[in-house]
Amino acid sequence: MTARYFLLGFGILLAVVGLGSTVSSHAATAGDDAAVIRQVMEQQTAAWNRGDVAEFMRSYKDAPDTTFVGASVRKGYRTILESYRKHYATKEQMGRLTYADLDVRLLPDAHGEVRYAAVTGRFHLDRTARGEAGQDDGVFSLLWEKTADGWKIILDHTS
Repeated sequence: MTARYFLLGFGILLAVVGLGSTVSSHAATAGDDAAVIRQVMEQQTAAWNRGDVAEFMRSYKDAPDTTFVGASVRKGYRTILESYRKHYATKEQMGRLTYADLDVRLLPDAHGEVRYAAVTGRFHLDRTARGEAGQDDGVFSLLWEKTADGWKIILDHTS
């Protein structure tokens, strides 16, 4: 009878340890996803500050339904890319971009799988061109999708 209780107790211990590692693994993955999104945004900022619009756009999903909402609504990766190229044709027009107050919110589905994330924050742009005051500040919200190519922006609302 003692061996039976020992085996039962050992089985329960294994189950608890297994459950704990699953929860820890999920938490680690969630933390990793948020860190990856932040890293992609750092790469995006670096590309912008180099004057590289094409590289900046690599963080967006190359799809016809990718959407940018600003002064108007633009749909489609190519449309958004061309708009950036038109409005920011030179490094001086692009200026220097920084992000602040980033909040990465992972959005798990009913099974706990994270395929989407919402990111909000503030942007600051120092510019020397376009006849503007030299600064542009605003807020943004981004909807990200976890794709086979990594985390990609599918909806960008910047104002």
